[in-house]
Amino acid sequence: MARLNLLLLCSLSLALSIYLYPTHAQLSTNHYANICPNVETIVRDVVRKKFQQTFVTVPATLRLFFHDCFVQGCDASVMVASTGNNQAEKDHQDNLSLAGDGFDTVIKAKAALDAVPQCRNKVSCADILALATRDVVALAGGPSYSVELGRFDGLVSRASDVNGRLPQATFNLNQLNSLFASNGLTQTDMIALSGAHTLGFSHCSKFFNRIYSNPVDPTLNKGYAAQLQQMCPRNVNPLIAINMDPTTPRTFDNVYYQNLQQGKGLFTSDQVLFSDARSRSTVNSFASSSSLFNANFVAAMTKLGRVGVKTARNGKIRTDCSVL
Repeated sequence: MARLNLLLLCSLSLALSIYLYPTHAQLSTNHYANICPNVETIVRDVVRKKFQQTFVTVPATLRLFFHDCFVQGCDASVMVASTGNNQAEKDHQDNLSLAGDGFDTVIKAKAALDAVPQCRNKVSCADILALATRDVVALAGGPSYSVELGRFDGLVSRASDVNGRLPQATFNLNQLNSLFASNGLTQTDMIALSGAHTLGFSHCSKFFNRIYSNPVDPTLNKGYAAQLQQMCPRNVNPLIAINMDPTTPRTFDNVYYQNLQQGKGLFTSDQVLFSDARSRSTVNSFASSSSLFNANFVAAMTKLGRVGVKTARNGKIRTDCSVL
C-alpha cells in the first residue's frame, strides 16, 4: 500500500509538472538539427547584412522581442498586421514607436530560410525573432549565447491585449517588479533586461515631464538635464530622438548602469533602479562588472524567451509573419 501511494504521488507530481510547465520542455538549442540544420547561420547572415545597412537594426530588433514576449508570450504576435475587422498588437499606442527595421530583419530572415527547400515553412517567426535578437546583441558588442528554439507562432493578435502589459517610462520599482513578476522574472532579471537601454533612442515626449517639472526631477543629473532641455525644447519636433545611453549609444555594455550612478538615466523607470535602495546594489554590481552584467542578461533573456511559448496545439508556423 505504501508503495502504491508513493507511485500515485510520483504520478501526480509528474502530471502537475507537465501541466504547469508544458512549453519549457519543447524548447531546445538543437530543435532544428534535423529540420533545418543551417537555421542559425542563415539568420545570422541576414542580420549581419541588415546591421551593415543601418545600426537601427540592433535596438529595433531587441525592442521588438521584448514587446512580443511581454504580450501573450514569445509568439511573434506583435508582427501581425491589422485587418479590416481586427486591430493587431503592432497598432496599439505602445507599439507605434517600434522601428520598422526590426520587422524587416525578421521578414528578410524568413525569406532566406524559405529559399532553402529543406527549411521552407519549417521555422517559426517567433524563433527567427529570438535568434535575430541574440545576433544583434552580439554584433553591438554584447554576449553571444545559445538560443532555445521550438516556439510556434500565435494564432491571435489583438491591440487590446497590449493594455497594461508593457513597462512605462514613468514606472516606479514596485510597478516594474510587479509587471516583470507576472512574466516569471525577478527583480534581478528586470534590472539586467533594463540594460538593453544601453542601445537605442527615445522621443522627447517620454521624459518631457522630468526635465520641465518644477523643480526638475531631483534624481536627474543637473548637467544632463540641461543637455536634454537643449535637445528637447518645449516646442520640440516630435520626431527628434535622443540616445538612451548618452555615453556609448552604439555599444552593448554596462555603461548604462554607470550612467545611473551619475543620475543620467533617461526615464524615471531607469533612474529609479539606482535611486531606490532596494535595487541600487544590483546596479552597482553590474556597473562594476561587465561580465556579471552579461551573465545576468543572458540568463534573463533565456527566461524571457520561455514566456507564453505556443505549441502545435495553440500555435502554428506562419508562412507569412504578418498574417495569422
